[in-house]
Amino acid sequence: MSALAVAAPNPAAADAAEQVARAGGSAVDAAIAAALVAMVNEVGLVSLSSGGFVAVQPARGDAYTVDGWVDRPGRGRDPGAPAPRTWDVSTAYGGGVTITIGPGSVATHGSLAAFGEAHARDGRLPWRDLLAPAVAVARDGFALGSASRYYLDHVHESVFGWDDASRAALHDASGRVTEDRVVVPDLAATLEHVAAAGPRAMHEGDLARLLVDDLQARGGVLSAADLAAYEPVVRAPLTTRVGPWRLATTPPPSVGGVVVASMLRLLDGRPVGGWDADDVEHLVRVQRAVLGHRREVLETAGDLDAAARDWLDRVDADHRSVLESGSTAHVSVTDADGAACSITVSSGYGAGMIAAGTGIWLNNCLGEQELNPPGRSVAPGARLLSNMAPTVGRHDDGATLAIGSPGADRITTAIVCALAGFAGGLGLADAVAHPRVHVHRAGLPDEEVRVEDEPSMYFGGVGAALTTADGHLEAVADPRREGVGRVVG
Repeated sequence: MSALAVAAPNPAAADAAEQVARAGGSAVDAAIAAALVAMVNEVGLVSLSSGGFVAVQPARGDAYTVDGWVDRPGRGRDPGAPAPRTWDVSTAYGGGVTITIGPGSVATHGSLAAFGEAHARDGRLPWRDLLAPAVAVARDGFALGSASRYYLDHVHESVFGWDDASRAALHDASGRVTEDRVVVPDLAATLEHVAAAGPRAMHEGDLARLLVDDLQARGGVLSAADLAAYEPVVRAPLTTRVGPWRLATTPPPSVGGVVVASMLRLLDGRPVGGWDADDVEHLVRVQRAVLGHRREVLETAGDLDAAARDWLDRVDADHRSVLESGSTAHVSVTDADGAACSITVSSGYGAGMIAAGTGIWLNNCLGEQELNPPGRSVAPGARLLSNMAPTVGRHDDGATLAIGSPGADRITTAIVCALAGFAGGLGLADAVAHPRVHVHRAGLPDEEVRVEDEPSMYFGGVGAALTTADGHLEAVADPRREGVGRVVG
């Protein structure tokens, strides 16, 4: 058995991590197993048709990240082909957003490919063992959790009601979101196939053909060539010192990692021993500067790597000059050996359709302006932007940390608020639960500083796991969502 701490989005996901740990799995194994369950039961937030990032701090050696984020599809597409079939939906969810859905909004998925890469490097159990809990949940059915239900209450008809299979899975006879257990036809069989064939099953072979054939028939862009060409990319992480912690987060194309790193550097060691009014005022200035720069420069940069380097160089060179001038699921795991794994995955707001014969709800990542802003040109096969910033860290005394959050454009501010508070002296649970602030639409005429008066899932859902230098394990799930923190062993 492996001793570990896990913060997962729901009890079934935490159960999966525990099952894998008791079988001797690593931190990476446990995190993948929990994330796979979330892809089954966090409906509307994430599915197998998703992109994501995996941040790993091995027990020995340097941290790394695996980029499994979504690509723009369309390799070899005939310029004269009919326009992709999409349409816009406006919803009050998240303070009011307009999203593009339909078959033409589906991007090239990559989460499972990234999981496969991380598992090959730092997994211990066979791949099929990591799928077993997700297969069981899909086969037996599940009740919708609070995060899914909250989202679906806004969009069950407009996003998830136009496709017959989607409507049947989520609605009761009266057309309301079902209170019964959800069993999605074909999904358990799909997961069993992925367990036997491996993570490339989402990109090659019978399952990939089912996905593409249905999408192409209904007006989608995603092709067999897009899936076959997709590869996860192992990248050196962005690293930042915060007191005695060396933190590693996602580099471009995740703009989220750049935002987290620059905010932490600009906080310059604040707070100390807890947040006071001056610290919060400084945090607002930091968010305004960083989120404004993201919107004005990073989102539309032709070379995001160079733009990110230039921005972080400016931050490091002169804080004052900088300060005066964008749905997900997350799992964090640390183990007694000193390894840490942080995974964040997303299907956007969902295209609203289940691919025929697969049980897989498809993503709409091409239809999210935060991920695919109008002013940014991305060639087929290139990665879209992402807010995600799963982060791992090692303390000078050897302690390890895994942390991250869902929450769209609030991902980065949620992580920074929790991380800065923890590094400044708050206990991990207090740092995660502490009220947050988020500068909405920074730098625009309708900018709004949103301060959390009472816990709200709008401000993210941080999950954190910690292994101290003496081997003590701690897991914290954000009280804003119904996540689960659990210690095994």
